[in-house]
Amino acid sequence: KSDSDTYTCDIGDAQSRAKLVVQEMPVLFKQELQNEEAKEGKQVKLTCELSKPNTPVKWMKGDTVLYASEKYEFKQCGTVAELIIRDVKSVDS
Repeated sequence: KSDSDTYTCDIGDAQSRAKLVVQEMPVLFKQELQNEEAKEGKQVKLTCELSKPNTPVKWMKGDTVLYASEKYEFKQCGTVAELIIRDVKSVDS
């Protein structure tokens, strides 16, 4: 998007100008979250893949935003975002 601007070809006696508008591509899910089952006390990893690398991701449980803690860990590398839930309990369903 930062490349959007007016560009000029200058040959000395004449110039030609064109405006370039770069439209941002929407971020899509290449791989959506999959349902998981786990036994209490275990660790679960939820993974989704995005179409655009390093897109900011917000993880939520219901309507509640999750934050990094001993319980929740977030990882993101390129297009892959992961949520790790440690020591799962029935209330984590």
